[in-house]
Amino acid sequence: MSFTELNVQSFRMINDLGKQFEGFNPLMTLIAENMIFVLAAAVVFFLFSRKAVNRLMIVTGFIALIFAEAGGKIAGSFHSNNQPFAELSEVNKLIDMGVNNSFPSDHTIIFFTMTVSFWLFKRKFHYYWVVLAFVVGFSRIWAGVHYPADVAAGALIGAGTAFLAYRFIPNLSFMKKLVKTEEYKNLPGNEMKNY
Repeated sequence: MSFTELNVQSFRMINDLGKQFEGFNPLMTLIAENMIFVLAAAVVFFLFSRKAVNRLMIVTGFIALIFAEAGGKIAGSFHSNNQPFAELSEVNKLIDMGVNNSFPSDHTIIFFTMTVSFWLFKRKFHYYWVVLAFVVGFSRIWAGVHYPADVAAGALIGAGTAFLAYRFIPNLSFMKKLVKTEEYKNLPGNEMKNY
């Protein structure tokens, strides 16, 4: 079985769940379209909180997101495919949108970049953000607007970029000024020790 066939077969398996369990379609549509606003609200909340480490987290996440989106555009120049609803028949399409290159998934890039940043900076109990990112990616397949490969590539680009940004960005001298010494040394895993 070729990669394309596996991708299509995996898409069918997930997307067809919307035909079998129609009662979940409104929820999946809500998640696929509107969960981005929940993420935006969290970003605003953390950005304007009193903890300087939260501002460091958001700034690092935004820098990671810029690189992740650039990486997504580069990946999209090497491989492209339209949304499944534009290429396949009998797709359970739940979202109205124009046809364009759906590889990789921008929604997934955004979610994984920011939520992995949240998790890296605030390990305790913040894994649920990463779980939410997986749910959003899954909902985009369920809604018929992305193939599993689109979502997987977006997740890898977003998570990988967030991890690299976490390792390097906070250690830049101008970034250290955003955080008090005590907060900086107490970041999860005490991985950034060059303060």
